Amino acid sequence: MAREQKIPGPDHPITVTPSTNHIVVRAGNRVVADTTRSLTLQESTYPAAHYIPLEDVDQTAIKRTDTSTYCPYKGDASYYTITGDQDLTDAIWTYEQPYPSVKEIAGHVAFYPNKVTITVE
Repeated sequence: MAREQKIPGPDHPITVTPSTNHIVVRAGNRVVADTTRSLTLQESTYPAAHYIPLEDVDQTAIKRTDTSTYCPYKGDASYYTITGDQDLTDAIWTYEQPYPSVKEIAGHVAFYPNKVTITVE
């Protein structure tokens, strides 16, 4: 059975805006991402999420997991664990083939702010 795909609209708006802010993501004292090329995704009344280009993430600090979830507005999400002294399981999510309404976030990842420290300058 096909999954329902919803289109953002007045009742559930989603915007994706390029940002030139300097964003640094840390797991403990370790910098795992550093970028000035993020996208800010604002979905409905949820807190804004910073989507960072995957290439601006330390590839030695992350490991793909088997976790996946589905959002009817964005598509299928995949997850990464931040590895280290204490793994941060599924601390990162990405939509590798997002729905057309949020296509800009392809190739980007977002971090759970309760698992890492995100500094926006």
